[in-house]
Amino acid sequence: MADASSGWRFWIDRGGTFTDIVARAPDGSLTVDKLLSVNPERYADAAVEGVRRFVATQPAPIEAVRMGTTVATNALLERKGSRTALAITAGLGDALKIGWQSRPELFALNIRLPEPLYEAVVEIDERIGADGSVVSPLDETAAREAFERLKANGIEALAIVLMHGWRHTAHERRLAAIAAEVGFEQGSVSHEVAPLIKLISRGDTTVADAYLSPVLRAYVDRVATALGAETELQFMQSNGGLTAARAFRGKDAILSGPAGGVVGMAATAEAAGFSRVIGFDMGGTSTDVSHYAGAYERVSEKAVAGARLRAPMLDIHTVAAGGGSICRFDGSRLRVGPESAGADPGPVAYRRGGPLTITDCNLMLGKLRPEDFPAVFGPDGDLPLDAAAVRAAFDQLCAQIDPIIRETLGEQR
Repeated sequence: MADASSGWRFWIDRGGTFTDIVARAPDGSLTVDKLLSVNPERYADAAVEGVRRFVATQPAPIEAVRMGTTVATNALLERKGSRTALAITAGLGDALKIGWQSRPELFALNIRLPEPLYEAVVEIDERIGADGSVVSPLDETAAREAFERLKANGIEALAIVLMHGWRHTAHERRLAAIAAEVGFEQGSVSHEVAPLIKLISRGDTTVADAYLSPVLRAYVDRVATALGAETELQFMQSNGGLTAARAFRGKDAILSGPAGGVVGMAATAEAAGFSRVIGFDMGGTSTDVSHYAGAYERVSEKAVAGARLRAPMLDIHTVAAGGGSICRFDGSRLRVGPESAGADPGPVAYRRGGPLTITDCNLMLGKLRPEDFPAVFGPDGDLPLDAAAVRAAFDQLCAQIDPIIRETLGEQR
């Protein structure tokens, strides 16, 4: 229990659709709140707005804010990261695309390669041997010209991955300096991101870091600025530990939100006397499944949403299916996700003109009861879920599908 001189402390889970806040007041009392993560008519950021509302009730300093966020997770699932290019040693431009040549679906006739996170490749004239000897000097002029072309074409981030760069870093460091001089604000270098042998794993992780870090940094900086420099701001990492806001980067943020759920699940289970539990965490954009049997299960290398990563993280299985996953008919079949309606506009039921989602399906089936759901919708944030709009949207979907079914059945006759 805090003494009277203590300030506010906050624990926040910022998801793609909802933001949940646990607040400890200066008198030690605990309170919870839930806000839509995106509601531009009412506030710029849900986490900051939640903190503001609590502090307004008892003005006092903010001691600490600890957050888990799915900003990076959702950017990866929905492929909404920064436009990224790969700079790699000449002759290895297709190495990451080839990857390990693994085939998870061994008998699939139509082999689909994972979609790379980078959209352009620059092969750098350089080579350092395994013993550190310079086999081919770095062509700085050609590298600079290539980086300038990328920048002119709208590329926002660079992933710099050189052969043996994990150990002999001179060329990677020089390329990072050139990228900064050209104007790239995000340049991820492999010897900092994943300083381990194996080019493919190191390269994939560096690309993911470059792809996600700008999106993550923009959000972290916005929250840090709003809270003020004197507030201790920490973020949950994929490994279940906390780090300072300034040290939080893309490769460690993939499972930031889900990791907090696992840590909370384990603590709650142990407090209740359970040592073996399975966690099912369904959010607005993704669903996360985990297992706990008296100890956290961790992995050092993992594929998340088609991206291969080498970074310490809790063993969590994530799929792009959440309450906000969009349901649609593509002309031949019904599809769900991976796109999410998020909080803005959100599902049809949220009264913001959004698309049909899993949430709407559950409301239509009676699994969600508007009278039991928080009344936080509408222009003033005080209306319940809109069941009538959901029924109308499903009627419209049926009207779209019905002629195709009739035509198909007619052809079969």
